[in-house]
Amino acid sequence: MEERVISYLDTNIVFRLAAGEIGQISDRARQQIEATDLLISPAVLLELEMLYEIGRLAIAAGEILADLSQKIGLKVCQLPMSAIVASALKIKWTRGPGDRLIVANAIANNEAPLISSDRIIRNNYANAIW
Repeated sequence: MEERVISYLDTNIVFRLAAGEIGQISDRARQQIEATDLLISPAVLLELEMLYEIGRLAIAAGEILADLSQKIGLKVCQLPMSAIVASALKIKWTRGPGDRLIVANAIANNEAPLISSDRIIRNNYANAIW
């Protein structure tokens, strides 16, 4: 059986999918979402929960994950945090811990594609897709 390619989603993409804003996602990113198995870094889950806590999201992170898991098969990556942090230590282009861990998670998983609308991520991670 052929193994499907995986892609990671950054926080903004998960936010847009949860809000039903698929039209706000580029055609290339939508095609990647439809063609691959989807993972998020645990850091994305944490960022979503923090957005919920400050009122920027109306739905808690766990509910978003459960909904998107059912709709598109989204899962949280299970790589050991030590492997993710080892990759994060090599990233010098951002001081944002969230972005650093999210990109590092994709890097730690064989430099997997990361679907992101973030220009800084796209300018610095060769496998970013938008």
